[in-house]
Amino acid sequence: MTFPTLQRRTVALAALLLPLAGLLGYVALRSGPLAPVAVTEAEVRSQVLRPALFGIGTVEARQTYRIGPTAAGRLQHLAVDVGDAVRAGQTLGAMDPVDLDERIRAQEAAYKRAEAAVREASARQAFAAAQAQRYAQLEVARSTSEETVQLKRQELAVADAALAAAREEAARVQADTAALRSQRSHLRLLAPADGVVTVRDAEPGSTVLAGQAVLEVVAPHSLWVHLRIDQASAAGLVAGLPAQVHLRSHPGAPLPGRVLRVEPKADAVTEETLAKVVFTQLPTPLPPLGELAEVSVDLPALPATPVVPNAALQRLGALRGVWRHGPGGLHFTPVTTGRADLEGNVQILQGLEAGDRIIVYSEKALTPRTRVRVESQLVKAQP
Repeated sequence: MTFPTLQRRTVALAALLLPLAGLLGYVALRSGPLAPVAVTEAEVRSQVLRPALFGIGTVEARQTYRIGPTAAGRLQHLAVDVGDAVRAGQTLGAMDPVDLDERIRAQEAAYKRAEAAVREASARQAFAAAQAQRYAQLEVARSTSEETVQLKRQELAVADAALAAAREEAARVQADTAALRSQRSHLRLLAPADGVVTVRDAEPGSTVLAGQAVLEVVAPHSLWVHLRIDQASAAGLVAGLPAQVHLRSHPGAPLPGRVLRVEPKADAVTEETLAKVVFTQLPTPLPPLGELAEVSVDLPALPATPVVPNAALQRLGALRGVWRHGPGGLHFTPVTTGRADLEGNVQILQGLEAGDRIIVYSEKALTPRTRVRVESQLVKAQP
């Protein structure tokens, strides 16, 4: 029996389309929108978690000395520059004394005159005292009049007053001289402690106001890190905890330290808790002030509980949990989380047991009806 031409064409087209449809269906089920989603899974482990806090800080100095004059004047000279090490009491520079040296010499001359006046008044007083005593004896022998005796006693009182006034004047001149010498000594800029010069804000010849800092000296042994940690993750931060400090100027192994104190006042703008971290041993060479530091603070170890990778935690609506993979497919399990460590492990307080299989990574968002294909790792798509 011979088929009509139309029927032969239909059969030929069907024979061509059916394999193509089968191929398209296969592709759709294997790599198309209906294909299983590639995932990686892990087993929930029960282990001891060692949580830690991470924050960014800056290297600062606890003891910083800003050295400047106590009176306005012109800077005469500076003997140190930035980076120089100084010793306590070392002269770092001096202000122009203007006429202080001449005034001190004038006061010294005035003091010498005052001392001479005291010696003269003392001699007059001694002579008046001797005369008063002599005339008192003559009065007893009735060899002089009472009026003469009273006159000598009055002369003695005048001599005593002159001597006291001369001594007061000498003391005043001496005090003025001491004040000028003290003022002269304050023109020297002295190092209050051992340290390193970090700032030089003025040059010789410039006019400096009273209280204006000319030099800044820091004590190297007082270096610490001003640490900032997000308030949401700063629970457990207390003084005495061990810390690891990563400095850009000291690549390699972190530097050991400890939390010296937690500041009682937080930063309300950035919502960060502030703390001070000191070095267990000062690094060599010393890091520059203001250098950024990455600090991790070790918290006490927690008891063994189920632990999952942080990447496994997902949100389904208002619930936070993980996707469990079992014979019945995917099931979303809400969990209660605890602390986390810096390696991405999260403590599970409720919702999971050790040995449960959970989804860690997936190519797409998951739903309870999603078909999945477990892979050892997800291959990143090439651009």
